[in-house]
Amino acid sequence: MKSKAIGLMSGTSLDGLDICFAEFEKYDNKWQFKIIEAETICYPENWEKALRNSLHLSSENLLALNSEYGFYLGKTVKTFIEDKKITDIDLIASHGHTVFHQPHKKFTLQIGDGRGIKLQTNIPVIYDFRSQDVLMGGNGAPLVPIGDELLFSQYDGCLNLGGFSNISFKKAQKRIAFDICAVNIVLNKISQQLGKSFDENGDSARKGSVDSNLLEKLNNLEFYHHQHPKSLGIEFCNHYIFPLLENVDSLTALATFTEHAAIQIFKILNENRLKKVLFTGGGTYNSYLIEKIKYNTSCEIIIPDKSIIDFKEALIFAFMGVLRINNEVNVMSSATGSLRDHSSGIIA
Repeated sequence: MKSKAIGLMSGTSLDGLDICFAEFEKYDNKWQFKIIEAETICYPENWEKALRNSLHLSSENLLALNSEYGFYLGKTVKTFIEDKKITDIDLIASHGHTVFHQPHKKFTLQIGDGRGIKLQTNIPVIYDFRSQDVLMGGNGAPLVPIGDELLFSQYDGCLNLGGFSNISFKKAQKRIAFDICAVNIVLNKISQQLGKSFDENGDSARKGSVDSNLLEKLNNLEFYHHQHPKSLGIEFCNHYIFPLLENVDSLTALATFTEHAAIQIFKILNENRLKKVLFTGGGTYNSYLIEKIKYNTSCEIIIPDKSIIDFKEALIFAFMGVLRINNEVNVMSSATGSLRDHSSGIIA
């Protein structure tokens, strides 16, 4: 079985729309993949602002944005297809952009109506991968473990450093996964106070000093004492993290929060005795953060080529779309905590 699919991923750090066109083939009961084309489209200022402020909109305006963003995604991916001269596509799988994530209240919302993408491209679209899992009692996250299990099983674990850090690994023959801590969603916001969109290489954090009292407060947040499955959203940062960082010097905040993220991550690596872990996501380029994690663990950290670092999540959403169109399991209950494994996503 061979399929070609495009995956669309918009992360909470709002650094752009990741588009990944890949081929998937099942051979001898094992999945293989090849990334053919991939690109990150930076958001125009108006779209970045609209998405950043989306959680403050009235229900009426949010519904309007959901449709408008769906058409924006459709136009953007259509341009990508034309520019890359792609002619053979079986489906588009879109994660959408997360506005709300409150699984304990049985809802999560990723805007970007897939029907708008379908109308723009005339290609089948799979979207809204998370809601079904939340309704089934799960966290609706993390979803990428199905890709970790079927596409990246040569590693003991896979760790993503994006807006939030999450990990998946095998334990007692089951793949478990959970969010570890906030990363870029916090570091980027602090960096903006310094007139930078992000802390390149962690250079600003390197200049700052760690505030031990602030570090202790961050490390003692209740979330870190909860057992998995568990997931994080922007609400966690708004309620618990950003208030702690108010009135803290920006360099101190960067240094302290980088230290905090490193501690939470290497604790998970060490507690679970992981030997070889694949690191991906934008935070992988933060050499200061990586140094701090490496210094405190004997785990071998594998940093792959740029296409996997940047596009692994978009790749896996494309893969989830392929599984969904074939009605195969694409969400693992061992990772999300839902009632059972299932095949999720609305098909347009």
